[in-house]
Amino acid sequence: MPTLKEDTRLKRIFPGYYIVAASFVIQATYLGAFFSFNVLTPDLAAEFGWERATITAALSINFLVMGVSVMFMGRLTDRLGPRWVLALASIIYGLGYLLLSQVQTVWQLYLFFGILAGISIGAHDVCTLSTVSRWFVERRGLITGIVKSGAGIGQLLFPGIVAWLIFSFGWRTTCVVIGVLLLTMTLVSLVLKRDPAMLGLQPDDRGPLTDTHLVSARAQNDKESGISLRDALRTRQLWLLALGKFADFYCLMTIVAHIVWHGEDLGLGDAAAGILVVIGGSSILGRLAVGRISDQFGSKRAIQTCFILLFVSFIFLLTIENPKLLFVFAFIYGIAHGGFFTATSPSVAEYFGTRSHGVIFGILVFCGTVGGFVSPPLAGYFFDQTGSYDTPFLILTALSIIGFVAISQLRPLPVALDRS
Repeated sequence: MPTLKEDTRLKRIFPGYYIVAASFVIQATYLGAFFSFNVLTPDLAAEFGWERATITAALSINFLVMGVSVMFMGRLTDRLGPRWVLALASIIYGLGYLLLSQVQTVWQLYLFFGILAGISIGAHDVCTLSTVSRWFVERRGLITGIVKSGAGIGQLLFPGIVAWLIFSFGWRTTCVVIGVLLLTMTLVSLVLKRDPAMLGLQPDDRGPLTDTHLVSARAQNDKESGISLRDALRTRQLWLLALGKFADFYCLMTIVAHIVWHGEDLGLGDAAAGILVVIGGSSILGRLAVGRISDQFGSKRAIQTCFILLFVSFIFLLTIENPKLLFVFAFIYGIAHGGFFTATSPSVAEYFGTRSHGVIFGILVFCGTVGGFVSPPLAGYFFDQTGSYDTPFLILTALSIIGFVAISQLRPLPVALDRS
């Protein structure tokens, strides 16, 4: 017969699962709001007469600012914990969308969505993923995939809802609705705790930290500490991962910024917004599957799988004549799209440990945002000059090969790291 203490433990829910749930909601809302901007772009072009390169430059600025922001957010999360960092980011993000509803000029577009939203988005991944990496070790890849599937849910649901809101109430009112929703994430972020030790617990629901656990807990913490940022910057592994992240973000931002327009150009009309919905849906499968692959075979194999799928999807995209086949492309591409986001955090823990997880994760994301910064306006420039997306899509195909080759060169570091 279980004792009262054992019975209490059986009834309680591991706080890490609450953190996973809160992180899921944050991912869905932050990324849903981000991808909603692409549904707004045709209305911005129609009302103000701005060219595609002009509007998509806001995405580039957003991505560049996010890349710089995420490094600082990562450092703050490592030192202060995630809750207040993410709460402040949610306020700024919400304010950015509220102000976006009043935009009249290009510089306002760049300030409200490019800078304010960019600063805020830098917090969502580093705060949630670095946190769950500390709460879960044995199933880190799968848990990361579950959290990142929230982003897929947001991408799946938001474009359709936003398109309906725009049709019913106009794009300005829609921005207000998104802004208010983002402000509510301030409360959700308060659920996050930096690590289980703050509550006297061990990772993976192994029970409380008691006197008998202190020695083993210290040993586990030493094991999980990994290497410092300074040492990581000297490794070949960091820069190979950075090159891979540059390649995948370049591809991601080109597709996100231009695939709806490409669908409209091929004759899909308003149905082109559904391409993003399919990408969001299949990305959920990708996030979960790649998380499982990462746990079973390591993050290197997981990222390689994503680049293979990316290459296949771009070859298919280049041969499409029937516009309805863009939805088939979206399904294949979406698996890789979601998988890349899942694989990054476990790869940092696998190769460098959790000691400086937030800031190393931030550096990789920054390198990716450099690619994301240049790709939307460059693709828009090629289209404006040629009236076709053939050249941008060929560049994406080449980058999928380059990314695969870079990740294939990864080798384990000759130091004891947290490989769980």
